[in-house]
Amino acid sequence: MNERAIFRISGADRISFLQGLISNDARKLDAGPVYAALLAPQGKYLADFLLIPDGDTVLLDIAAPLAEATVKRLSMYRLRADVRIEPTPLQVHRGTGPAPTGAVTDPRHPALGWRLYGATGGDDGTDWDAIRVAHCIPETGIELTQDTYILEAGFERLNGVDFRKGCYVGQEVTARMKHKTELRKGLVTVRVQGSAPVGTPIEAAGRVVGTLYTQAGGRGIAHLRLDRAEGPMQAGAATVSLD
Repeated sequence: MNERAIFRISGADRISFLQGLISNDARKLDAGPVYAALLAPQGKYLADFLLIPDGDTVLLDIAAPLAEATVKRLSMYRLRADVRIEPTPLQVHRGTGPAPTGAVTDPRHPALGWRLYGATGGDDGTDWDAIRVAHCIPETGIELTQDTYILEAGFERLNGVDFRKGCYVGQEVTARMKHKTELRKGLVTVRVQGSAPVGTPIEAAGRVVGTLYTQAGGRGIAHLRLDRAEGPMQAGAATVSLD
């Protein structure tokens, strides 16, 4: 699990501020946690995070390595809006068993269980890689990089993008990928015989057709050119096939 940083977003304009910047509909915070991404104007991924309503504020739960740059970028857009973004000492504890009092459900997929924000962090020993591989759920800094387009990474399936909310940074490219093209590449779950380091190129018929990432239990998450991923494929010493 990535180390997480938790920030608090407060102020009367917090929802409208987020609405113009993130891939999901910030108004959904009225109903519970929201998963979303911050994109570059060219539509590529910059960061992903969870937003959790907390009274009249919103908690921003983000991988620690991306926190400083993301908060800095969000703050650039603040202008005269009544919005404050402040660090907190909160930590996240997560698990898949019975949820403790005060925990919230991870909005990406039911298999990801619950998250509890408080003075202590950690988890209940769940094999998170196995869950992510089984359900093709990308992780910050592994499958999700600054070369990622969120639709190729499955954000629609993971409740991380809303196509009816209106404009946000990177929206035009994302909408065009949704409505005007057929995705020819993206993250998929594959079968893996053997193993290979995360980031190993996948080859088929002598040419690179993708990249192998997280592996668990004889399966893995791969980014593939779907129109070229035919027959047996090789990722280093591992043999890869479509699931």
